[in-house]
Amino acid sequence: MCGIVGYTGPRPAAALVLEGLKRLEYRGYDSAGLAVVDGGRIEVHKAAGRIAVLEKELTGMMPAGRTAIAHTRWATHGVPNTTNAHPHTDCGGTLALVHNGIIENAGVLRPALTKRGHVFRSETDTEVLAHLVEELHGKGASLADAVAAALQQVEGTYGIAVISTREPDTVVAARHGSPLLVAVGNGENFIASDASAVLAHTRSVVYLDDGEIAVITPGDYRILDLSSVEKDKTVTQVDWDLATIERGGHPHFMLKEIMEQPESLRNTLRGRLLEDEGDVRLGGLNLSDADLLQINRIVITACGTSWHAALIGEYMMEELARIPTEVEYASEFRYRNPIVDERTLVVGISQSGETADTLAALREAKRRGARTLGLVNVVGSTIAREVDGGIYLHAGPEIGVASTKAFTSQIAALALLTLKMGRLRALSILQGREVVKGLARLPELVERVLAKAPEVERIAERLIRAGNVLYLGRGYNFPVALEGALKLKEISYVHAEGYPAAEMKHGPIALIDDLMPVVFVAPKDAVYQKVVSNVEEVKARGGRVITVVTEGDSGVAKLADQKIEIPETLDLLTPILTVLPLQLLAYYMAVRRGCNVDQPRNLAKSVTVE
Repeated sequence: MCGIVGYTGPRPAAALVLEGLKRLEYRGYDSAGLAVVDGGRIEVHKAAGRIAVLEKELTGMMPAGRTAIAHTRWATHGVPNTTNAHPHTDCGGTLALVHNGIIENAGVLRPALTKRGHVFRSETDTEVLAHLVEELHGKGASLADAVAAALQQVEGTYGIAVISTREPDTVVAARHGSPLLVAVGNGENFIASDASAVLAHTRSVVYLDDGEIAVITPGDYRILDLSSVEKDKTVTQVDWDLATIERGGHPHFMLKEIMEQPESLRNTLRGRLLEDEGDVRLGGLNLSDADLLQINRIVITACGTSWHAALIGEYMMEELARIPTEVEYASEFRYRNPIVDERTLVVGISQSGETADTLAALREAKRRGARTLGLVNVVGSTIAREVDGGIYLHAGPEIGVASTKAFTSQIAALALLTLKMGRLRALSILQGREVVKGLARLPELVERVLAKAPEVERIAERLIRAGNVLYLGRGYNFPVALEGALKLKEISYVHAEGYPAAEMKHGPIALIDDLMPVVFVAPKDAVYQKVVSNVEEVKARGGRVITVVTEGDSGVAKLADQKIEIPETLDLLTPILTVLPLQLLAYYMAVRRGCNVDQPRNLAKSVTVE
């Protein structure tokens, strides 16, 4: 969740970490703070609210030191106020620490530390870490050794960065479950939760793994394990630049990312489609055809929007590849006693590649002998490094908290995996060619749908006073109904529910009256006629019907109060087109309701805590 930046080098550090923090604000925006080693002391500045509040308070009084850490918070322990904002310091103010994660045994450690004379100033679990490090560092241990020893006393997850007046040009960082990287500069080095924070200065990064500590000084960096044994790590070059994480003239990142979907889909599909063979090339699976033929069951695990993509993948895999497939919430799968073995393929889907529950589910599956694949967007992420293989989405950075282009790229990647598995089994070359051609046409069809944005905006204007919205779909488009409802809830704060259209009669139909907008996702597919009947049922009860239909539709469309048309495509690919108007509808509703589109309340982009 939270965002961390650290710097040590020849330049004034406060301005640099504040700049990096702004690029991490999507990770949390309840409060923000920074600490600078300046003139033999640590100067701390914190503020409740967004980073702009902190920046305003620092106007004309920016600290001058050259080593600093900074933090933007998504609150777990303690209300989001200035006192609970990070960094947290020790009793003597000689060290400062920032933390992403949860210290699960803080309730045990805190009273023990209090008995030993430590004074706590906040309600956070994080402050426990600052006092644990203080005990050891104050007795002469190096900062790195003190951090390592302190971490061996805690349970839970963490990504931390620590500075001390005793080692004024050093930042020590460590991770267990929360992402961190070292960014290697020229005579300066950085710590960050995400490469976006440091791309203005370097593209050379070293990703930390769980149980690793980084020690950076202006001219050097070292990676250690918790026993202080030095490790050799590969330096990775980030392949995107700062321009890709700017808004590019759009008022919000979310709109920019919606409009980028033709290109993000091209990037997901590029070099992977084999039209003549009716097949795909997936070099990153790291599983041979013989290995894949041994698979007799697939489990797809994910959270949130990625879970909705997983449901679509289940339908694809069972229809085309004829492999029994289940979809599991990662947060539930990790705590069950799942039945998986060496012939089970467990696929984890995560935009960030750092989702804590999905990572834990994959680790549990590997422990039980299953093969694992990751569908992730971030190269070098923890899931990408820990699975047997996978498919990178190549959708480009997604900054808006509400996922859009990653979702459609996830569906495309699942279609690629389905095609691979199907062609190894019963799917004919002619059927394979049809799917390949459908995938190849998607970017052009997406452009056509996105051109209808003004139509969607007009519909949104009529709905801004709605207090509840029902989304209905069947077959491949039931998960799209779930996703449309989630988007509306996430960014416009309007209550919405997604249901299979036929299930409406088993409860939700009681809600329908002339004030209840009902969105039907109803393209011309195998279950189209069934949806027509469901629309009739809503109209008979005075419901307001908005439909997403195939161009030229004369059935559902004539019953609708408003309609949005999409081009025709294969049934399994319709979700990539039908979800686009729902993304736009949520966006325009949120804008008109005055909501913060890119940073909706209580949410953060990457969920790295349970």
